[in-house]
Amino acid sequence: MSDSTPASPVVVDLWCELECPDCHRALTDVHALRARYGDRVEIRLRHFPLEKHKHAYAAAQAAEEAAAQGKDWPYIEAVLGRTAELSRAGEPLLLEIAGELGLDVEEFDTALIDGRHLLIVDADQAEGKAIGVTGTPTYVVGDERLDGGKSQDGLRERIESVVDRLLAAQA
Repeated sequence: MSDSTPASPVVVDLWCELECPDCHRALTDVHALRARYGDRVEIRLRHFPLEKHKHAYAAAQAAEEAAAQGKDWPYIEAVLGRTAELSRAGEPLLLEIAGELGLDVEEFDTALIDGRHLLIVDADQAEGKAIGVTGTPTYVVGDERLDGGKSQDGLRERIESVVDRLLAAQA
């Protein structure tokens, strides 16, 4: 690789559920990873709605609609910031957040009704199950799966260790 060719970013797949209190806490790790690595790391949200959370599936579809409207991470972070409220309020909160971010609320509502993003959510969930994801948050960095659903103690340090190793391998 020449000096003029930038290295591709290390991909961090975050298997997440937008009604999950542990995923809410994982936002701190996402912000820290972005601050530390900038564009050398690409954090991708992967949907893994859990049956125990009634509004998780709708929230995953709403996040995909936010992505279609160009505001995926602002929407994801806004919903994760209000997980307890989502548990109580449900889909109206998803639409309220869309409005707060200046998204097309009518299109959001239509997307939740017509299910246009179901295949993406289902595909993410199926892939997660295939690689052994059982809870959220779970990170996949390179070929390593790091499960934060059991304990988030030391999780960011473990993620950073894998990212550092992968970045060093690119150098």
